[in-house]
Amino acid sequence: MSISSRFAVGIHILTLIELNKEGTSSSEFLSSSVNTNPAVIRRIMSMLKKAGLIEVSPGIAGAKLAKELSDITLFDVYKAVNVVHDKGLFSIHDNPNPDCLVGKNIQKTIEPLFFTAQSAMEKVLKNVTLNDVVKDVTDK
Repeated sequence: MSISSRFAVGIHILTLIELNKEGTSSSEFLSSSVNTNPAVIRRIMSMLKKAGLIEVSPGIAGAKLAKELSDITLFDVYKAVNVVHDKGLFSIHDNPNPDCLVGKNIQKTIEPLFFTAQSAMEKVLKNVTLNDVVKDVTDK
């Protein structure tokens, strides 16, 4: 199982809005780049708007960034699109056998490791801005 693609699509949307700022970034336009249904784009755009990352006006096609590129981190996008809940990146199976040595202790053993791994990933995301992504896309 992998992290929801909403995260990658959210980054894609924000990057394209920035690179198309002279044009109209409608859900139809954005969906053609992501190669998905406009309804999926609208749902993710709603999440990005709620998080204060984009501005969308009712009845007017298009969106624009609500913040400067350097003020939007990948962690902001990650949180905006509800990829995971706090301490929820990794799932631990419920109800292992308490009569088994491994079953009795596995959760207490792996839970702190999973928390540390999620924290490390989130720290990396906090240090990468949308500006970094846009620059890398345009350099390629």
